[in-house]
Amino acid sequence: MTEEMKQNTEKTLMEELGFTEVEIARRRAFLELGDDDIQELLSINKLAKEYADPVIEAFYKHLLSFEETRVFFQDPGLLERVKRAQKAYFSRLTQGDYDNTYIEDRLNIGAVHERIGLPVKAYLGMYNFYLRNVANHLYEAYKDMPGKALRVYLSLLKVVFLDIGLAIDTYINRREQLIGKQREAMRELPTPVLQVRDRLLIIPVVGILDSYRARQLTEQLLDSISATRAKAVLMDITGVPIVDSKVANHLLQTVSAARLMGATVILTGLSPQIAQALVAIGVDLSHVRTTVDLQSGLEEAERLLGYRLVPVGERTGTNQAHV
Repeated sequence: MTEEMKQNTEKTLMEELGFTEVEIARRRAFLELGDDDIQELLSINKLAKEYADPVIEAFYKHLLSFEETRVFFQDPGLLERVKRAQKAYFSRLTQGDYDNTYIEDRLNIGAVHERIGLPVKAYLGMYNFYLRNVANHLYEAYKDMPGKALRVYLSLLKVVFLDIGLAIDTYINRREQLIGKQREAMRELPTPVLQVRDRLLIIPVVGILDSYRARQLTEQLLDSISATRAKAVLMDITGVPIVDSKVANHLLQTVSAARLMGATVILTGLSPQIAQALVAIGVDLSHVRTTVDLQSGLEEAERLLGYRLVPVGERTGTNQAHV
């Protein structure tokens, strides 16, 4: 693939997130970011360049005073580069032209923060610190014109919240992509149906159980019941992290389908927390055999199949009596 073809196939963040001219205009309108605000911000561009250095220095002094944010800036060289980038970032807030290029730049900055693992609370805290410091500089610069200082500050707030919204969108987008990949990986996890003895199957379910996996699980189980002529099935959900109403309904459907095939399903691995959650959401498992753990389920299945565990000493004594 040529470089030109690669460029044509690669999506920008704006395209990936579905940003259009209409969406950008809608966001600006919602924030009431208009031409008057742009003029107010342009009027302090020179002042913004003057207070940039002290604000940035104070900003990173504050940032480095907390362990959870200091870990991102251990390298002095990296710290200096980030300071320069941050200065350019804040200076851009008062230069107008909040167009597609501006939006794409802000989205990329949000994506970088998410990629390095900066918590959202730290990201928002950074803006809080910046705005408080800028407010002090504005009121100092316009102490004889408090109305002007207020107008500029309110206009600045609109642009900052536009940026925050864009950054949060990238955080959400990246997390959704990660969750999507995890779900795909979970879907690829095999769900083996194990025959532990004649007419007895065990199916351990691990990971998130969504509609797709539930269908797979049901099909595998029914095929195994048919092939082995099983009469009892232990379905162990110890490895399922969440059991909500949707998951519970999937399980009930699987139990019903197995019953039509002549097999009794015993649900094992129900923790106290999951049991309470199912009761709270009104899921009725009264007609489903359940046990706390796999061992209890195995004992229940053996009773169903007519097996009886006999202690070694008792079995030996029985054999001797028949000799």
